[in-house]
Amino acid sequence: MKEGPNIAQIGALIGDPARANMLSALMAGKALTATELAEAGGITLQTASGHLSKLEAGGLISQRKQGRHRYFALADEAVGKLLEGIMGFAASRGHLRHQPGPKEPALRKARICYDHLAGDYGVRMLDSLISAGAISTSGEKLELTGDGEAHLKSIGIDVTGLKSSRRPLCRSCLDWSERRAHLAGSLGKALLSNFFERGWARRSQNSRSILFTSEGERQFLLLFPLEA
Repeated sequence: MKEGPNIAQIGALIGDPARANMLSALMAGKALTATELAEAGGITLQTASGHLSKLEAGGLISQRKQGRHRYFALADEAVGKLLEGIMGFAASRGHLRHQPGPKEPALRKARICYDHLAGDYGVRMLDSLISAGAISTSGEKLELTGDGEAHLKSIGIDVTGLKSSRRPLCRSCLDWSERRAHLAGSLGKALLSNFFERGWARRSQNSRSILFTSEGERQFLLLFPLEA
């Protein structure tokens, strides 16, 4: 009898094409209905319900009821990290399932990865914070410095509140398009939320792209000047 984690079970859950498409849709960080996920998976609602039950039983998604509707989301940040890692590995091996099109440059420039900024701008942000001494690195471990804490507080980030959370403050997340790290964790989420609140950027309605306004882009590039 084999012992240890059952990676075959997780691999089988993610490996089904319809379920993979549904999980990818949930990487946008939004809770979606079964109907929306069926459309993302290219399958019927009845078939989608069976897939969703399997994903929930496997600990990959969770659901909540609101009125007559049920909404599904990734179970937690660990699932997002797992999926982004698989995407990065697939991209590095040339396993791309679409032809380049108008959405591709926008996704590569800036997109949401579960709840934080990814793509060229996500990597640029982390590189700039490291270069400025706001974040220190030790291998893949990231740590906010004292200078970084003061700087982030000056732009409206409640670092003290973030530190009280059980979630890691800074975490490295492999970016599938840049194949380098971007910033995840509660700080990554707080920074992206800050950009939204300032009106610098908004989420695309039809993809994971993050769209910056002209002024928002100008401010972002001033704040994070180091190119990825």
